[in-house]
Amino acid sequence: MRPLLSTRLLRTAKVTSAHWQRRALFLTGGITVGAAAVGLALAADWVQTEFTHLVTRWRYASLLVTPLGFALSVYLTNRFFQNSQGSGIPQAIAARELDDQDSRGRLVSIRIAVGKILLTLLGLLCGASAGREGPTVQVGASIMFAIGRFSPRRQPGLILAGAAAGVAAAFNTPLAGIVFGIEEMSRAFETRTSGLIIAAVIAAGLTSLALVGNYAYFGSSPAMLRNGVDWLAVPLCGVTGGLAGGLFSRIVILMARGLPGAIGRTMKANPIPFALACGLLVALCGIASGDTIYGTGYAQVKAALEGGTALRDDFGFFKFLATTFSTISGIPGGIFSPSLAVGAGLGANIAHVFPTAPVAPIILLGMVSYFAGVVQAPITAFVIVTEMTDNHAMVIPLMCAALIGYGASKIVCPEGIYHALAKGFAHPKPPVTAN
Repeated sequence: MRPLLSTRLLRTAKVTSAHWQRRALFLTGGITVGAAAVGLALAADWVQTEFTHLVTRWRYASLLVTPLGFALSVYLTNRFFQNSQGSGIPQAIAARELDDQDSRGRLVSIRIAVGKILLTLLGLLCGASAGREGPTVQVGASIMFAIGRFSPRRQPGLILAGAAAGVAAAFNTPLAGIVFGIEEMSRAFETRTSGLIIAAVIAAGLTSLALVGNYAYFGSSPAMLRNGVDWLAVPLCGVTGGLAGGLFSRIVILMARGLPGAIGRTMKANPIPFALACGLLVALCGIASGDTIYGTGYAQVKAALEGGTALRDDFGFFKFLATTFSTISGIPGGIFSPSLAVGAGLGANIAHVFPTAPVAPIILLGMVSYFAGVVQAPITAFVIVTEMTDNHAMVIPLMCAALIGYGASKIVCPEGIYHALAKGFAHPKPPVTAN
C-alpha cells in the first residue's frame, strides 16, 4: 500500500507543480507585458512631442522628415525585422493559427518585439498617423511566446493572453483586453485558458497602475444624450462611421493583397519608394490640416472630450487619409488610436446636424461607430470606448451605434481587417521582383 500511496502522492505533486508553473508563466508574462506597454507609451509621448517641436519651429519640415522616415522604417523592417510591419495584430492572430513553433516564432519573437517598439517609435517620431496599441499586442504576444519556451510543456493560450494583456495595459482597459481576446483574437471562448488569460490581464493592468497610476485614457466624460431628437445621432453616426470604417478596411486589405496589373507589381517590387511617396502624402495632409493629424490623435480627442476644444471640420477627413497612407506604407504602427481619432472627427462633423445637442456624446458615437466599422468587433468597440472615457451613462447608445456600425461596415467590407490580413502571414506569397 505504501508504494502505491507514494506513487499517487508523487503524481499529485507533479500535477500541482505543473499547474502552478503554468500560472506563474502567465502572471510573469502579464507583468512583463504591462511594463513594456508603459515604456512604449511614455516613449511614444516623448517622440511625438519632439516631432511637434520640430514642425512648430519649421512647419514644412514634415515634407522632408516624414517621407525619409517612412522610407528608413520600411528598409529596416524588411532588412532586419521582417513580419513587424503594420499593426501587429494580424501577425498575432496568424501565429495562433499555426501549429509549428518555428513558424510562430517568425511572427512573434523577442527580436520582432524589439523591432516593433523601435520602429513604431520611429514612425511617430517622423509624423506617421499611427498608434502604439496594435504594436503592443504583437509585443505582448511575443513576450508571452518567448516566456512559454521556458516551460517543458507546450502552453496553450499564451499568445492569446499576451495579446489581451497588451490591449489592457496599452489603454488601461482590463475589460476591453478580455473582450478583445475573446471576440477578435480567438473568435471563440476558450474555457480552458479563460482564467489564465484574465490572470495575465490583471497582472498587466496592475503593473500599469503601479507605474503610471489609475487614469482614463481619454479622460472622464460625463456627457450624455439628453432628449429624443439627440438619439437620432445614434443611427446617423452608426451608418456613417460604419461605412467609412469599412471603406478604410477595404482599402488596406486591397493594398496588402496587391493591386492587379503592372501598377500593383511595381508597388510590391519597390516598397521603399512607395513608402517615401506615402510619407510625402501624410506630410501634405498634415500641412493641409494645420498640423493636427500627426501621431496617434490622442491629444486632440482628449482636448475635445475633456476640455471642450473644438476639432477642425476637416480633422476627420485628413486624419482618415493620413492613417490610410501610413497603414498601407508598410511601416510598423497601429490603427487603434488613429481610428478613434477619425471617428471623433466624424462625430464632430455630425454634431453640426444637432445644434442643440451636446457635442461630446456625439463625438463618442462617432468614435465607437468608426472603430467598430474598422475592426468589425462591436463588443470590443463599445467596451473600449466606455472604459477609456469612464462614461457609463452612454453605454446603451454606444452599444447601439457599435452594432449599427458593424452592420454598415459589412456592406462595404465583408471581411474583418485583422483576420483578412492574418491570412497573408499564415500563408505568405512569394515576393514580387521587378522585371
